[in-house]
Order: sequence, then C-alpha cells, then structure tokens
Amino acid sequence: MPGPKSSASPARWLLQFPLLSGTALVAVVMGILLAIGQGTTAQVATSAYVLMLAAYRAVSMVKDLAHGRWGIDLLAITAIASTVAVGEFVAAIIVALMLTGGEALEEFAHRRASRELSALLERAPQVAHLEREDGEVEDVPAGSVLPGTVLVVRPSEVLPVDGILLSPTAVFDESTLTGESLPVEHRQGDLLLSGSVNGESAVRVSASATAAESQYSQIVALVQEAAASRAPIVRLADRYAAPFTLLAFLLAGAAWLGSQDPGRFAEVLVVATPCPLLIAAPVAFLSGTSRAAHAGIIIKDSGTLERLSRVRTAVFDKTGTLTHGRPALHGIRLSPEASAWLSQDRLLQLAASAEQYSSHVLASSVLAAARARGLALLKATDAHEQATQGVTALCGGHTVTVGKADFVRSSATGFVPATLEGGELGVYVGVDGGFAGTLVMEDPLRANAPATLAALRQLGVGETMLLTGDAYSTARKIAADAGITHVLAECLPGGKVAAVAELPDRAVMMVGDGVNDAPVLAAADVGVAMGARGATAASESADVVIMLDDLSRAALAVEIGRRTMNVARASIWTGILLSIGLMSAAGFGFIPAVGGALLQELVDLATILNALRALRPGLKR
Repeated sequence: MPGPKSSASPARWLLQFPLLSGTALVAVVMGILLAIGQGTTAQVATSAYVLMLAAYRAVSMVKDLAHGRWGIDLLAITAIASTVAVGEFVAAIIVALMLTGGEALEEFAHRRASRELSALLERAPQVAHLEREDGEVEDVPAGSVLPGTVLVVRPSEVLPVDGILLSPTAVFDESTLTGESLPVEHRQGDLLLSGSVNGESAVRVSASATAAESQYSQIVALVQEAAASRAPIVRLADRYAAPFTLLAFLLAGAAWLGSQDPGRFAEVLVVATPCPLLIAAPVAFLSGTSRAAHAGIIIKDSGTLERLSRVRTAVFDKTGTLTHGRPALHGIRLSPEASAWLSQDRLLQLAASAEQYSSHVLASSVLAAARARGLALLKATDAHEQATQGVTALCGGHTVTVGKADFVRSSATGFVPATLEGGELGVYVGVDGGFAGTLVMEDPLRANAPATLAALRQLGVGETMLLTGDAYSTARKIAADAGITHVLAECLPGGKVAAVAELPDRAVMMVGDGVNDAPVLAAADVGVAMGARGATAASESADVVIMLDDLSRAALAVEIGRRTMNVARASIWTGILLSIGLMSAAGFGFIPAVGGALLQELVDLATILNALRALRPGLKR
C-alpha cells in the first residue's frame, strides 16, 4: 500500500499546481538546451514563457492596482519583465519558480487543512424518518419534510427539523444549541429544536417547520452572514513589496547613472529578485500549520495564523469548552437521620444499584461515580421507573428510591431539599421509606482551564470573557474558578455576535464547540471550535478546529501563530537585508550578473532555512 501512494503523489501534485509544474518543466528544458549549446533557443523559449506568465498575472495585478493595493505580484512581474529586458532569462525563470512555488505552498496548506476537516462536517441532518399512514417508516431527504409530517427520531439521532413532541416523554441533549450541559426532559406537546440530539428511546415528532426554516438552518444563516462581513486579510509579503520594489529601482538607477553602464542596471536587478518575499512567508506559514496539525490543531489558512498572532481578547463558551459537557458527581450529602447508620459510599452504592437499569437522565453519571470509587453494584429487583422522574428498586435488602425532589418526597419521610449553588443539580435518594441524602451533580470545570487562561495571559492576551447562554449564577462560578475577568450570561446566538463585535481590544478569539456558537465563531477575528464534539456549523464557521478534547490547545494555537509570524518576519527581513547588501555590491560593479544569480540562490536558501524554524517550538517552550 505505501508504494502506490507515494508514486501517485507527484502526479497529483503536477495536476493540482499546473503553473508550478509548467514553470519547472520550462526550467528543465532551458537547462538541457544550455547544456547542448542551444543558448539562443533557450533564451527565446524561456523569455517567451515567463513573459506569458507575467502577462497572465498582470491581469489580477491591474485589478489590485485599481483598488489601490500594491502587492507582491507587482514586484514579481516587474522583476520578470526587467530581467528579460536585459537578457537575464535565467534570473527570470528563477523569479517565476519562486512566484508559482510560493503560491503552491499556500494553496497546498489550505487544501490539506480542508481535508483534515472533512470528518467533522458530517453532523448536519440530511435524512428524516417519515412515518407513513400505514405505520411504515420511510427515509426521505430532510429538506423535503413539510410541516405536519410525522417523523420518527431514533436514539442518539439529530432532530432534522423543528417539531412538536407526540410521544409522552422524551429526553434531548440541547447543549450544542443552548449551552445547557444537562439533558432536557420534554413532555408531549413541547417544541423541539432541530440540531438537538435524541436520548436513548425512539420518539415521534410532528414537524412544525421545514428544514430551511428550522433552528439549525437559521444558525447556519447567521454563520454565513457573519463570515461574509469579516474583512479579508492582506498577505504579509505584500506589505513589503512596494518599498522593496522602489528601493531596488532606486539602487539600480543610481548604479546606471553613476557608471553610465546599462549593464550595471541589469546586475543590480539580478540580485533584486523578490524571491525572499515570495517564498519566506509561505514556507513559514506551511511550517506553522504543519506544527499545529501535529498537535491536533487544524488552521484553515495563513491569514488565520496572522490573526492568531495579534489576539488580545479571548472569549470562551462554557458548556463543552471550559467544562466537559458531562455531569459528574460533585458531592454526597447525608441526611442527619441516615448519617448514623449510612456512609457516603454506601449511599452512592445503593443509588447506583437502583439506577443501573434506569433510563433516568443522570443514571449514567451516578453509575460512573460509583465505578470511579470502586463500588460493586448490588443486584436490583422489583424495579419500577416513572419516566423522567426517578426509579424505585429493591437493592441489598433495602428499598431504594432515586430521582427528582418531588418523586423522592412522595415516598420518603424527613425529606429536606438541598441548597445548591449555580450549576449544581440534586439527585435525591430515599432508603426504606426515609430520606437518606442527596447526590450533588455538576458539569465540572476542565482541570487545565486555569492553566490555559494563565498561558494566554503570558502570551499577551489581556482580556478574557465567558460568553454563554447558561444562567448567570452558573457562569459566574465557572469564570471565577477559571480566572476569567468578564461574564456575559443568558445570551442567544445573535446577542453573542453583538457582544463580540463591541469588544474594543482586537483581535478577538472566540472558543466554542456547539451549533449555538457557530455565528459568534464566524464573527470573531479568530473562531476556534472544539471540534472533537463534531458540531458541523461550529467547525465550518471556525478558523481553527481543535481535533482533541483539550482546551489547552487554544493557547497553543496562539503561541504557534505568534512564533510563525515572528519567524516569517525574520525570514523576510533576512532576505531583504541580504538582498540590499548584494544590490549595493552589484551597484559598485563587484558582482557580475551570473555571480549575482548564484548568490541570490544562497539568499533564497538562507530565507527558506530560517522560515522552516516555524516547525519547531520556541526556546521558552
């Protein structure tokens, strides 16, 4: 298998980048013609090709100039035309190779990032299960569903359209839409939103809107609107193109006037080719994106790397971003009466034993907590469950009742509701007709969240904000634990977009994971999606996708962006300064044209080697 793959790669490269392939082919033919003594033919053929390439690029250059943009294309085309005019066709083909090679590197990095993301873009509902009048179920495209149509939503499936629940009860995970970490229980007649995930039982739903008019599609529309409003970024090398071009012509003109030798003008232009500008930034950006990809961070384009380097404000969603998005046991509170004969572990063991056959929304969290403490589950018999409320079972000789407050209160004497802080939820337990205690559940802060915030501050990110649709009390506690300075809670997607747009300290990085985060990810200067949860809209709208369930990669992405930009600038300035030195020497007649072309290749090599430093972490790491 490895053999065919590697042999096919060069062919794919040739097909994907025809300009680079054609330029390389002309360079090879030129070398062969020179080797066999056909210098005139080589010059004519090479000059004709590079001039056609320059004319092709001049079309886009003229459009840019009409809009007041002086870019790298002007510098490259000027260098090609000038070197051909003075007969330096070898230098001209070198410039053409650098121009097409740099563009190919940028395009290659973008295409590879797009391929890495393909696995994340499959969550959007495409198929609906239509219930016909005869009771049979038929799969139809989600886009063809009309209001009033009865659909069957199977366990763990994404609801394709907004609808009204027809089944008696249902449990849906709406965390990607609302930010609420706990599963939401619904009863017959409740409105369900597309994009939410069904629980463990199949349910029937009556569609209340088409797919295009449903919540998921509206959020995607917000994403597209926000992304379209974001201004494009200017390529790094373009900022140096105009002054470098003017300086090169000034030095070449001065050399011509001072020596009265037009050949001196050509000698300066040979070493004034813009190869350092053409190749330094693309190599550095490709190195930076490669380093990020190895760390599980997919950066979609070089403009994103530049914006990452300028991040001054970091905004975070709560559920699934700062927290894991999975409820966990936070504490066990025994009632005063039960504490005399019951331990915390025994209470948890009894509750988990009753829950092991339950479909209760927090049953899996209770079971996970018991296993984490190494508690063996007892055999449960005579189990009875009241949907969405709780379960009663005989476990280890005790009658155990587990569930919501009202459910346990009705069968246990001495019931006392727990005092809960923001973000906490009580699972109440009764044993043998008496209230035994409360299991306190919460969606905990990620262990590395404080360290991630500290790392961002060290990188120069001075402002941090928690932006969530969850309750303010919950958001305030999470923000305090993480070390976040500002909190904005109970926000809808449109409100999040407005809040990010008003932040004064730019650039702004937004880190989120759900469908409800997609519009604000697109509106931020840099949108970072925790793509491990696989929300399509979030991944499509984000500039950066973290493939691992690791918040610290957000800080690493900023560090990679800053190092990549530092290396790119250093590489560009290395090439510029070396070129200026060579142009000065050529202006005084110390470097002939052929020698200048060879020395320019050394400048290119130094620039490329320096740009490759972006593959490695900095010394501080």
